[in-house]
Amino acid sequence: MKTANSEILTEIASLTRTIEDDYPELQKYLDESRSTLPKGNFDKGELDAEELENYRNSLKNLIESFKNKKKACFN
Repeated sequence: MKTANSEILTEIASLTRTIEDDYPELQKYLDESRSTLPKGNFDKGELDAEELENYRNSLKNLIESFKNKKKACFN
């Protein structure tokens, strides 16, 4: 597996953990998002970097959107 893909996967794991630990109300969206995980043979390192990046970005956007909505509620 390419190093870039490994880094993205590590970041995906970190973002997922952040959601689970800090934003449990968003966990329901993880099951939906996991269905969009990149296709390919994980054992052979066949992952599409673009799909990985898209999934990572969707997790980041989920967190940011939630933060912004929560912030707006308290202003």
